[in-house]
Parts: sequence; C-alpha cells; structure tokens
Amino acid sequence: MKIVFTGGGTGGHFYPIIAVAGEIRNIVKEQRLLEPKFYYIAPTPFDKRALYENDIKFKKSPAGKMRRYFSIWNFIDYFKTGWGVIKTIFQIFTIYPDVVFSKGGYASFPTVIAAKFFRIPIIIHESDAVPGRANLWAGKFARKIAVSFPEAEKYFDKTKTAYTGNPVRKEVFTVAGGGAHEYLKLEKDIPTILILGGSQGAKKINDTVMEALPKLIGKYQIIHQVGKKNLEDIKSTARIILEDTEFGHRYKAFGFLNTLAMRMSAGAANLVISRGGASAIFEIAAWGLPSIIIPITDSNGDHQRKNSFSYARARAGIVMEEKNLTPNLLISEISRIISDKILQKNMRNGAQNFAKPNAARKIAEAIIATALKHEE
Repeated sequence: MKIVFTGGGTGGHFYPIIAVAGEIRNIVKEQRLLEPKFYYIAPTPFDKRALYENDIKFKKSPAGKMRRYFSIWNFIDYFKTGWGVIKTIFQIFTIYPDVVFSKGGYASFPTVIAAKFFRIPIIIHESDAVPGRANLWAGKFARKIAVSFPEAEKYFDKTKTAYTGNPVRKEVFTVAGGGAHEYLKLEKDIPTILILGGSQGAKKINDTVMEALPKLIGKYQIIHQVGKKNLEDIKSTARIILEDTEFGHRYKAFGFLNTLAMRMSAGAANLVISRGGASAIFEIAAWGLPSIIIPITDSNGDHQRKNSFSYARARAGIVMEEKNLTPNLLISEISRIISDKILQKNMRNGAQNFAKPNAARKIAEAIIATALKHEE
C-alpha cells in the first residue's frame, strides 16, 4: 500500500497529515495489513524531523502561489507551477500510489493534477469553514471529502462529504498536567494565560500584550509564544517594561513551543489567547480550555474570522477582532473570563463538544479503504 500526502506549506496543513499518517500505521498494525509506504510531495519538507519520525519520504515539487491580487510574481509562479506539474507527473508515475491525500493549499495543486492524470483516487480534507480554491477545485473529482467545520459541507457534494473535524496529533491532544509548573517555573496559585500567535508569531497580538503587560503580570502569569524571529526583540522590550516591577518573573516568552512545552503550557493554562487557524482552534478544543480567539483580519478568504465565529457559536470561546484589540479591552476580557467560574465551565464544555478526537482515525480509515480497493 502506497500513500502520497500533499498540502500547503504551513503547520495547519502539515501536522494534520502527520496525525493521519500515525493513525494509518495504528490501523495497519491492528488489522495486520502490509506495512504502508508514505510519501510527502510539496515544495518544502516543512518539518524534516516529523517526516523522519513517521517514516515519510519527501519528494520536492515546485508550486507557485495563487494570489488574489495583482503581482509580477503571479506571472513567475505560473511557470513554477507548470514545472511542478510536469515534475510531479513523473514522481507519481514512479511511485504509482494507491491513494493521494491532499490538505489543499497551492502546494497541493501539482500533485492533485498528476493524480487526476493517472486516475489515482484522491481524498481531500478542508481545514477551514470556507474552502480554499485548491480544495474547491479538487472537490469536483475527489473520491471522498472531509471537512473540519460544518459550515464547509455546503461547498461540496453532500454524497461524498463527511464532517470529521480537524486531525490533531495524539501527542498534542492530551495536556501534561503533572510537572507543568515545575517545568515552566510557574507559581501554582496564580492564573496562567497561554498566548499563541502561531509558529511565526503575531505582531498585533505581541504589541498589544507588551502594552498590557505591566497590568497583566500583577494578577496573572503569562506563557507567550512570540515567533522565533521576534523572540529577542520581545525579550528586550519586556525587560525594559518590567524593569521596576517585582513580578517580571511571571512573563515567559518563547520563540516556539515544541510538543512537550506546548502540552505542559496547556496543562498549566487557565485561558488561551490564539489566532483563528483551524489547527489552533481544534488543539484548544481538545484541551478543553476557555479561549479568546483573535483572527487575522486579512486572512485568505477571511477564513480565520469564519473559523473563529464558528467556534464561538459553539460557546467554546469568544472572538475579539483585530480592529477592536486594545490593551484595555484585552485586560478587561481576560479579567471577565478568569473571574467568572460559570463562564469558564461553559467554555470548557463547549470546547469539549466541539473537539473531534476521532478525526484522524476516521480519515485514516477512509484512506485505507480506498487504497485497498484500488489495489484489487
């Protein structure tokens, strides 16, 4: 059994693939099937270590971005995508997989085209409440379609679409409560706020937190993922801001939280502040934590905003739009949630109801069933 994975070059596309690959291996062991061979075709490997640990072979395939605005790069990327299609056709011919699983995004286009050319079954998963252009196109001929948000179902053929939720890696799904305070050097009796701006950080959130920091650390301790490229600037800024306070030790800035640190942080947190990417939302839901979601204003197709309001309708968190994000309002909303035990309980229940712990398993089962049928 040979399976090809493909998807855009972000963690929101990549890590759900890793979650699905892990579940495929679990099912193969349970059912005593032949060991599958995995391939990941994309412009970059994104996380080489994750690919190595999951025994997934990387195949490079160029792909140009599909911008919605005028740019000279659109012309250049047109040829890049064309070359990617030609190269991927040869790669797919050499591998000749039993199924292709696509997470969408511009990086998936050459691989999906090649699979369609050879009539290889395609299964897609759409992370966002409103599908991207690559998945809208691929959905017309995909064998099966999985979606993270119920709002996305209306964009696809209902007869082959399933609402599965977003795959979350098992090692991230479960928080690490024991030892979290010791590991992160936190005070046990002080409420903890976990702030996530994605692996690259979020400037608007970072700047607002810096302005609010003197007031926040008087009541709370903060774990702040600021983005690797922002870490030194944020640390130097925080050092100046907190120079004359006795609570400077309550602010913990990290460039990037690895799997263990993320689980520990989630285990210690009372509240999460995050962007509105699908993977971030479903991880917070899996943790069952109250949250403030701050979507990117100009995200492609406004998908973060729509993801966020879908989550808010489940009473799992509140949405604070960037145009309304000020230090005083952020402090006020944090205080309101932390001080209201009933609201926290309702948010936790909403998050747990929204989470789909079997998402990766359901998608893996569909991939295996399709692959085995193709082998016949």
